Amino acid sequence: MSIHEECGVFGVIVPEESDVAGISYYGLYALQHRGQESCGIVVNDDGIFVSHKDMGLVSDVFSGDVLSRFPKGTMAVAHVRYGTTGGTNRNNCQPIEVNHQKGRMALAHNGNLSNAAELRSELELTGAIFHTTSDTETIAYIITKERLTSPSIEEAVSRAMNTLDGAYSLVLMSPQKLICARDPYGFRPLCYGKTADGMYVVASESCAVKAVGAEFIRDVEPGEILVFSKNGVVSKREHCKKREKNLCIFEYIYFSRPDSVIEGISVHSSRVTAGKILAKTHPVNADIVIGAPDSGLDAALGFSKQSGIPYGIGLIKNKYIGRTFISPGQDARLDGVKIKLSAVEESVKGKRIVLVDDSIVRGNTMGRVVNLLRDAGAKEVHVRISSPPFLHPCYYGTDIDSEEHLIACKYNISEICSIIGADSLGYLPEKDLNKLIGNFSFCSACFNGDYPTRIPKDTRKDRFEQRLSDIKK
Repeated sequence: MSIHEECGVFGVIVPEESDVAGISYYGLYALQHRGQESCGIVVNDDGIFVSHKDMGLVSDVFSGDVLSRFPKGTMAVAHVRYGTTGGTNRNNCQPIEVNHQKGRMALAHNGNLSNAAELRSELELTGAIFHTTSDTETIAYIITKERLTSPSIEEAVSRAMNTLDGAYSLVLMSPQKLICARDPYGFRPLCYGKTADGMYVVASESCAVKAVGAEFIRDVEPGEILVFSKNGVVSKREHCKKREKNLCIFEYIYFSRPDSVIEGISVHSSRVTAGKILAKTHPVNADIVIGAPDSGLDAALGFSKQSGIPYGIGLIKNKYIGRTFISPGQDARLDGVKIKLSAVEESVKGKRIVLVDDSIVRGNTMGRVVNLLRDAGAKEVHVRISSPPFLHPCYYGTDIDSEEHLIACKYNISEICSIIGADSLGYLPEKDLNKLIGNFSFCSACFNGDYPTRIPKDTRKDRFEQRLSDIKK
């Protein structure tokens, strides 16, 4: 099992009509690492919304023929998804579109509400009918409800933020405005940039801003609402500094692309630092340091620099495989790890290997990778992990759902080392997490159980679908 993040969001507004669907396509392509289950684009063509959403990768869903059917427009919102709340089906594809008494809205959401089940239940009791099992629809309902009595869409978003709890980075579009908002804790990243000709873009990561030719301006502050329109950009800050910043530390360890910069800190540099810390805290005599592609490569480079052990390429990833490359009907004897990864025998045969990766969840995948290296002739395999052990579930958008599935909750480090078949195992010490990013607070609840918000009563990841099945019984 691998760790997955919920999704990535993207928005664009231009001074004059242009191919905003094509711009959004390139923005989503840069954010593909944040979600590979589904994707969608909604274009604003003079107040008329035109959309396409489906299951699959960006390149598969948005063929040249599909993109050519989009009209030119002045705004667009877009989304890539890996679902944590709500199941895997087309109904849960985003952006979500709403038609209401005061107009239209399209909404894309990154994160996870910690009070989603509670809010949904309250809405259902007032007669609300839901078409998806995603908590994004709950956000859309609350904003729409507030819009009916608010003087503007941005005021409706501000009022909704008084109700929402947990992680949400939002990009939404009305007929006249593009709006983005980040929760007061700042769990998930969000930033914006501008081109010389006046195009503004909003994205989960700076790599997507650069991908469409825009210059990065800054991160959206926790609690901030930005309103983009023909009149320029307006910042609403009434929710800022209401909570202590708690950006998810795993954005630096794994989720974000290495070339992104979040809160002024290079993701690549942060991972190299993690590798250097591992080399200091868990040294080992070895011949070569390799990283598990792609998330372990930067930390492996840091381990090599600090230890003096040569860095090498020991594992190759098949870059043309999506998440659903094996269907349930295929031969169960086929090892998915061997199809995704292959060992470079020339690099590892007869060698003492240091294998650096970002995490161990259940241990199944890591065990297979260790065996892969041994089958290729590795003499020893020493595993180093650039994060502390996962001990607690996450309620803010990371796919870590229960302690029963976490290997570190059942076994100590020595036992885990034996289970995965490694010669030694070392994790990044929790006390050193702050060295990755400097002097600002962050969320590390999945490692220590110190949650910034109250723990939800209903903690099932597919809790909405589960409740429906309970009703049918």
